[in-house]
Amino acid sequence: MSDTTQGGVVKHAGAGEGAASGPDAALARLRALETLESGYEAWLELKLEQAASRLRFREERERLEQQGSFLLGAVRAAGLTPGTEPGLVAGAAAPGEFLRDAEEKLTQARDALARSEAESEAKHADAFARIRATLKDRVQRYLAASRPSLTLLLRRVGTERAILHLARVSGDTPALLCFLFAGRIPSRYGFLLDDSTEDVSLAPAPLYADEGVGADEVRPDAAGLEARVRGAGEVVPLKGFLPVFVPRPSGGEDFFRLLQRGAVLEVEVADGTAFRNVLSREESERFAGHLLRLKLEGRLGLDIEVG
Repeated sequence: MSDTTQGGVVKHAGAGEGAASGPDAALARLRALETLESGYEAWLELKLEQAASRLRFREERERLEQQGSFLLGAVRAAGLTPGTEPGLVAGAAAPGEFLRDAEEKLTQARDALARSEAESEAKHADAFARIRATLKDRVQRYLAASRPSLTLLLRRVGTERAILHLARVSGDTPALLCFLFAGRIPSRYGFLLDDSTEDVSLAPAPLYADEGVGADEVRPDAAGLEARVRGAGEVVPLKGFLPVFVPRPSGGEDFFRLLQRGAVLEVEVADGTAFRNVLSREESERFAGHLLRLKLEGRLGLDIEVG
């Protein structure tokens, strides 16, 4: 980023230079490639570009603040305070006029930077909305063209309890299932198989710090996770699981999740603030019945294996 000196105030090239092409480049890539994964790659590219753009603007604001502080310090060190008599400094302009001129230039630079930042944010927001709409449309088209398939594995625990597993899925299937089960698209393509953790002493978090979820909000309890999923907009930042809402005979729904566990997805049900993987006979039958209903509606392929 180049610097020029004008009227005693250092002026920097705009912080957004080069960033304006970011959203356009991501959208062009999205249009050029039709796969779901490539769409998510374009989305990630745009997120990274926005983060870099915000960093540039922040650094530029800090530089301007440093300039203002430096100029004021230099003026004071030279004895050019507003109370100084102009005649004490031969050939110098009045201190008040000098300071006003410098402050005016700094104010203009700050205002120009704020306008550029607002324009950048608006352009990114529009690009994000278009990418989300495109991904949602692709997911819906894929679901209409071919239904995802699941294999449900029943493991009995006594006569009245059971553990349910689903064979692991990959590729586009997790994103399609997320929309089928929850009516929303995930914020990342490989979300279901992501078992990374920022703290090795903790299990992987169930949420990403995306889409309005803060870094300190990625580990809600079961009730909080259900509220987050239900309250999400068209995008939900899931990590390592799929949400499934299963109707109750008496009304309402139970919140189940398909948690990624190696070669299988384990079915768990929200029970207060925690999840439980050992299901009652009624819960396991109702969950299987929900999947079977989706199969009969032609929205899902399903095989059931009883062990």
